[in-house]
Amino acid sequence: MILLIVFLPLLASIVAGFGNRAIGAGPAKIVTTGALFVSAALSWPIFLGYLSGASVATVTPVLDFIQSGTMNVAWSLRVDSLTAVMLVVITSVSALVHLYSWGYMSEDPDQPRFFAYLCLFTFAMLMLVTANNLVQMFFGWEGVGLASYLLIGFWFRKPSANAAAIKAFVVNRVGDLGFMLGIFGTYLVFGTVSIPEILAAAPGMTGSTIGFLGSRFDTMTVLCLLLFVGAMGKSAQLGLHTWLPDAMEGPTPVSALIHAATMVTAGVFMVCRLSPMFEQSPFALHLIMGIGAATCLFAATVALVQTDIKRVIAYSTCSQLGYMFFAAGVGAYGAAMFHLFTHAFFKALLFLGAGSVIHAMHHEQDMRFYGGLRKKIPLTFWAMMMGTLAITGVGIPGIFGNTPFGFAGFHSKDAIIEVSWAAGEGGTWFVGVLVALLTSFYSWRLMFLTFWGTPRWAASEHIQHALHDAHGHGHDDHAHDHAHDAHHADDHHANPAKAEDAGGTPSTHAAGQHDLPAGTGGYHPHESPLPMLIPLLLLSIGAVLAGFVFHGYFIEPEAGERYWKGAIAFREELMHHMHGVPLMVKLSATIAMLLGLFGAWVAYIRSPSLPTSVSEHFRILYRFLLHKWYFDELYHLLFVRPAFAIGRLLWHRGDEQTINRFGPDGSAWAVQLGSRVANRFQTGYLYTYAFVMLIGLTAAVTWAIGLYK
Repeated sequence: MILLIVFLPLLASIVAGFGNRAIGAGPAKIVTTGALFVSAALSWPIFLGYLSGASVATVTPVLDFIQSGTMNVAWSLRVDSLTAVMLVVITSVSALVHLYSWGYMSEDPDQPRFFAYLCLFTFAMLMLVTANNLVQMFFGWEGVGLASYLLIGFWFRKPSANAAAIKAFVVNRVGDLGFMLGIFGTYLVFGTVSIPEILAAAPGMTGSTIGFLGSRFDTMTVLCLLLFVGAMGKSAQLGLHTWLPDAMEGPTPVSALIHAATMVTAGVFMVCRLSPMFEQSPFALHLIMGIGAATCLFAATVALVQTDIKRVIAYSTCSQLGYMFFAAGVGAYGAAMFHLFTHAFFKALLFLGAGSVIHAMHHEQDMRFYGGLRKKIPLTFWAMMMGTLAITGVGIPGIFGNTPFGFAGFHSKDAIIEVSWAAGEGGTWFVGVLVALLTSFYSWRLMFLTFWGTPRWAASEHIQHALHDAHGHGHDDHAHDHAHDAHHADDHHANPAKAEDAGGTPSTHAAGQHDLPAGTGGYHPHESPLPMLIPLLLLSIGAVLAGFVFHGYFIEPEAGERYWKGAIAFREELMHHMHGVPLMVKLSATIAMLLGLFGAWVAYIRSPSLPTSVSEHFRILYRFLLHKWYFDELYHLLFVRPAFAIGRLLWHRGDEQTINRFGPDGSAWAVQLGSRVANRFQTGYLYTYAFVMLIGLTAAVTWAIGLYK
């Protein structure tokens, strides 16, 4: 069964990719989507088997890969309770994204290639989570990086998409270098890359040291930090996060699959898979907790001022990943995986819901040009409402022994906040509560700007283009027809300051609606087709019920211990403390959620002029957030410009003026000069040739006499 789950997507990818236009879009979509639904159907029984306690960890051999000295890398598929969680997340979300893409990508001429890339990504992710050794995990790790590059840059005629794909690839190479060093160091220390053997031997390395960068450090700290660098890159943690928002240049289904539900959670999965190693290094855990909390806060603040609907959700993803990491940092690996599980449903729902809005608004992504869509696209509205209620953590806390009830994020995010208090990390708890407030504010801001208020569609260039086409004025710009997420305000995303100068005041960007003409311009938004609505319905069910139904298996002390069965380092005592935190701690996230909701309602419904006033009074802070804490500008100054300068130096001085000058160009010049000299002697006169022969004979005799002496 596990072989079918993993290799069916690969087979479908090969058929769709190599068949391409020869088999056509229809068969390619049927083959790839059918393969993913079969994999999903086979994954759920495995997951439910572990929930019931009837299943045990299994290892399915595939082939022998590397045998060199003491290194023995056997390709095999490991399935345990941790793998089971990832199997249902990856296959379920991927299957629904495939189905959604039937409607979203229906006009694109390269659908076989798109579906082949989606299946290839799914296969790589499945190889990653079923890995039984670090080399196999690295194969999947790099496979999702490749597939992500292909999908982000799918519209390769679009320069911004190419730039975003390259950025994602390069930034992830930085993290992957740390991951490789961690794998090398782990093999050096343990003499194996087998994950079960490494985890079994990890406690015995406590207190040992290793040479690194000319000094001696704690062995497990060095290994864990190097491995975590890889997790930082793949899961977009602060410092290596800059690729994630730009990755929204890919089609919206790509955002839902890669950057909401699967690839970006690979780092969290890796830390949880190797949690017995991380348990041996308190310093590494504290660093993970700190970076996770910082990422959580950073991304939430930036999301407050974004106007592109997809970028708001992208920064939200970055923030939620921070929650997962600081849960792992305090030792609550079950809570981290629980939030990963619930987040997959409601974040995929929000991305696909945003895609439905973009589809309805003729590919307009700027929320300043939305408004009043609640009654125009009601099914999309209610789907995004379910996702918003889930991400903001709406629910009824369990007080006085009552069982808590709420949407998915209520159970998982509140658990992380509570466990941070139980672990004695008051500062992290405060950050978690503050980010819960910010999450509620920017999520409801998105809803209010999109679905409430006065329609502001008339000011959109995309809407005007749609009306232009509706009146019979077609065009031949094929790329524009199919670049669904291409946005006319690319300069705003790349350089906010330039957008302010060209397109309005900062208050316009902050308020999201002021100084723009109101009205519909005669445009009528349309609901998405059925293939796009069915995934929204199914993901809505997950956003509503996933937390309530499954929370006991992930984070309850006794049930969690029975479910995980050693797949992660489950601290049962910490989970007991989590359920005994004070009442105000239990209520803190709910209070923060209500304050965020109230603030967004006041700012965007009751007093729409308030955001303008706030942005004008706090202009420096606003620009700081609009420029994303100036990370991109700083990296451009420190890395990009020097890299280009070095490249130009090596190109002009090294290649052209040194290598070419004294190499091929110099050789060609010498041959040409010799040819011109030799040509002088080719006169056609006998006495010239006799003179040359005489000189040659004299030189030969002179050399022979000198050699004899």
